Amino acid sequence: MNDDQRPTVLPLPPNAPRVKPSAFTRWIGQTALRVGGWRMEGEFPDIPKLVLIGAPHSSNWDGIWGLAAKLALGLDIKILGKDSLFKIPVMGLVLRRLGVIPVDRSAAHGVVEQSAAMIQRAEKFWYGLAPEGTRKPVERWKTGFWKIAKAAGVPVLPAYFHYGRKVIGIGAPFALGDDMAADLARIREWYRGVSRGKLHDV
Repeated sequence: MNDDQRPTVLPLPPNAPRVKPSAFTRWIGQTALRVGGWRMEGEFPDIPKLVLIGAPHSSNWDGIWGLAAKLALGLDIKILGKDSLFKIPVMGLVLRRLGVIPVDRSAAHGVVEQSAAMIQRAEKFWYGLAPEGTRKPVERWKTGFWKIAKAAGVPVLPAYFHYGRKVIGIGAPFALGDDMAADLARIREWYRGVSRGKLHDV
């Protein structure tokens, strides 16, 4: 199958969390991706709970194309937001509709504990994070995604934006061990493979 024949979005497996069906919002997402020339590659795992990471985070457009893909898929993926934003009239409602969840960074139980608890309590929960934490190139990733996934007992699913090919890619999930440094090295090596064009090396 050549690039022109590949579907714009990937099928969701049965255990992936979904939002309430809406043909209109799915059409908006699919149209945005199609007009922008973007498509998806890879395969979503049939796993009800996981932490999804996206890298490299190099552009504000990551959020736009990521949101378009979310709408097109009908995928219910949660991302982190400061709880203070939800106190602003209307904004809180909009953020919740977009899958943003409030986390109190000043609480006695920190972000890792709060996030892991939300994942554990839910029947299905996909949690999205950008491990770089900034659009600038970084030597070290923030380790919060690993700590959350480890505490919740769920795998890490790597995703990427390839602007040259206009592809949003999904890799195979990583099962975490007890050595954080080793796990981070494995995942970063996978991303280096992506940047070299070895899109299916895991």
